[in-house]
Amino acid sequence: MKRPDFMALALREAEAAALRGEVPVGAVIANGDGVVASAGNRTRELADPTAHAEMLVIREACRKLSAERLTGHDLYVTLEPCAMCAGAISFARLRRLYFGAADDKGGAVVNGVRFF
Repeated sequence: MKRPDFMALALREAEAAALRGEVPVGAVIANGDGVVASAGNRTRELADPTAHAEMLVIREACRKLSAERLTGHDLYVTLEPCAMCAGAISFARLRRLYFGAADDKGGAVVNGVRFF
């Protein structure tokens, strides 16, 4: 069986976010068994400035797994995480972060504060 393209799934979440009038960012958390959770930005819909795709997907994965740590899991996100999301990624202890595009303005991984 072909391995799923997790970034393609994240891009679908970003497209869905754009259709909702959100900033088009999508995220997927996966492990060796496949997708654990996926989400897109919902800041406007939820009137919540912390409802970034990364925050939502981490919350959902932790809820599904009844765990506060996501060791052994990877995060695929369409845009370089901001400082808030980079902090959450670190606290969740995700194994690996993959992002599709750098964010010169708000990114905090290879731009800005360079969190990691």
